[in-house]
Amino acid sequence: MPELPEVETTRRGIAPHIIGKKVKRIEVRQPSLRWPVPADIHAAEGRKLQSVERRGKYLLLRFTNGTIIAHLGMSGSLRIALPDEPPAFHDHVDLICSDGTCLRYCDPRRFGAWLWAEGDPLLHPLLVELGPEPLTDAFTSDYLVERAAGRKTAVKAFLMDSHIVVGVGNIYANEALFMAGIHPELAAGKVSAARYAKLVKAVKQVLAASIEMGGTTLRDFVGGDGKPGYFQQTLRVYGRGGEPCRRCKTVLTEIRLGQRATVFCKTCQT
Repeated sequence: MPELPEVETTRRGIAPHIIGKKVKRIEVRQPSLRWPVPADIHAAEGRKLQSVERRGKYLLLRFTNGTIIAHLGMSGSLRIALPDEPPAFHDHVDLICSDGTCLRYCDPRRFGAWLWAEGDPLLHPLLVELGPEPLTDAFTSDYLVERAAGRKTAVKAFLMDSHIVVGVGNIYANEALFMAGIHPELAAGKVSAARYAKLVKAVKQVLAASIEMGGTTLRDFVGGDGKPGYFQQTLRVYGRGGEPCRRCKTVLTEIRLGQRATVFCKTCQT
């Protein structure tokens, strides 16, 4: 599933091609996505795109009269299609600008979304209860200590809760916990302020590094420019269960935690 770095990579890839352009039409070839594509989405036609923003894993295409809220789901991608390029079987939505530029949405599993919101999109039910962005000053160790107080939930699950902080998916939770030296099964309420400070720093570092490398390609993710991400080549623990720790050479342990693959080093993470 595309995570925050992949979505941010997509945003950066498509934004320069469509911001400031007027939408000529929106072609919806398959309206049955995770939620039906609403007819109201055509309200963007004839309007100039003001900005392309990201909130968590959602992309916000803002117009003066409303906002398209897009989500890539489990296998979706957005890219700029070539002029006169015919849509493939899984290309479900096209946003076509007046100059012919085409933003194309492909989603084989159809678990993504294209929605329309009038007014402030951050008040939409899907967005209003999301936690802070991890790369902002709102995400601090003091904040995590406050939210974790008394919690018995495993710290990895706590970190992946979008109500606590957005966008720290499975890959990056594994990596950040390793960098901070924290065992993923440790109760969130038992993590000290000092260790949360290390974790906050690790989360910011791992996400920023992944964004700079274009995200992590695990199955079929490609960025807005159609190119794969390369962060996978630097993964320290994720996907490396049974292999030696890059730091101490201990064999990495892989377990299932919250139904997600969790890899850690018994020596480096306590």
